[in-house]
Amino acid sequence: MIQKTFHAAVFVSLTILTQVGGVIYLCSILLISKWKRKYRWKRIVLFLSLYLLATLFLIPRVALIFGRQKIEQLSHIQYHNVLTALCNRNYVSKELHRVLIDISLQLQEHSPNIQLVYLDANFPFIDGFPLLPHLSHNDGKKIDLSFVYQDLDGNVTNDKPSNSGYGVFEYPQLREKNQTEQCKSQGNWQYDFTKYLTFGSADQLELNPETTKRLIKLLCKHPKTQKVFIEPHLKERWGLQSDKIRFQGCSAVRHDDHIHLQIN
Repeated sequence: MIQKTFHAAVFVSLTILTQVGGVIYLCSILLISKWKRKYRWKRIVLFLSLYLLATLFLIPRVALIFGRQKIEQLSHIQYHNVLTALCNRNYVSKELHRVLIDISLQLQEHSPNIQLVYLDANFPFIDGFPLLPHLSHNDGKKIDLSFVYQDLDGNVTNDKPSNSGYGVFEYPQLREKNQTEQCKSQGNWQYDFTKYLTFGSADQLELNPETTKRLIKLLCKHPKTQKVFIEPHLKERWGLQSDKIRFQGCSAVRHDDHIHLQIN
């Protein structure tokens, strides 16, 4: 009973984190079903091998059948954390992939050394399958993009202030709208929960508002862009006027640590 509960917990956890890891875990159990200690290590090695082979070679091909494409690692587009790729959270529709390439090239026209750095995108298969903890990353049409930062000497960099890319906020100033305070006062305790998901942070970086604002404007100008989520105080502070810039609602999490892009 304990073993079955353990395997069920591992299956659920891997499915939530990677979508496909649970199925691959079950395959490794079926292939090596003995319970002795020495076989447990063989099963772990088998699972890791199958998972890596599937992630690198099989899943990208099968995902095309579902209308999803693995985001290419290019000189102008990069993931922030390798776990995004290892957990298969780096898939988008073909249309969104083209948008990302367009925006990244336009961004480099102004800032030649700056990459378009993405965080969570979507899983490779099945519309409607949730990519937790996100509420809407389930159809290949959404992706989180990082702000652009600079070091303490003012040099623009591709580095980010947290290992996850989330949780280091650009807080509202004294007379700016504090949406976080308003949402939490209404009982939405999760609104700033990402502060616990930085997985380590650095103090030597600060936001580069000029390049970040340019990135948001490029996103808004693209004809395929439907919505861009950032916090209201940043929209006000940077004088952004586009109707595509929306407030994501108090049931989500705050967006003054990243940009959410959604296409038609």
